Amino acid sequence: MTEFFAEMGGLALAIAGASIAVILGGIGSSVGVGLAGQAGAGVVTEQPEKFGKVLVLEALPGTQGIYGFLVGFLILLVTGILTGEPKDLSIAQGWQLFFACFPAGLACLLSGIHQGKVTAGGMNMVAKDESNMGKAMVLSAMVETYAVLGFLVSALLVFFIKL
Repeated sequence: MTEFFAEMGGLALAIAGASIAVILGGIGSSVGVGLAGQAGAGVVTEQPEKFGKVLVLEALPGTQGIYGFLVGFLILLVTGILTGEPKDLSIAQGWQLFFACFPAGLACLLSGIHQGKVTAGGMNMVAKDESNMGKAMVLSAMVETYAVLGFLVSALLVFFIKL
């Protein structure tokens, strides 16, 4: 085990961090899209002509998974894994990259879930009055702001870690 960490520890930690960003972002989006989809199914059952608007709203919580994926991709890119020439990272560098993934991972997990809840409420607004579509989108987008901020912090950390 000591030999593994001496040879691959830093890179393994970076990969673990990338995995965390992708997994947490994916969970947030999955739950959020699921919550929105449940509400959307109810709306479309009663008013099938509103499927297009419901689909647009349901897609909104899916972006957190994309942000988590992008952070994971950045880690794979800066470590050289994608080029086939992985860098020899120290344990300290590995820990830095590992923790750089947390702002995006946690922000995307929580905002994806809560954006799904807000979007479900927005679908109820649209069910009652289609002219509420813009309001429903703005309310949902407000929650996404924090996923974007988490992504930006993670990306900045990744770019400014000396490798």
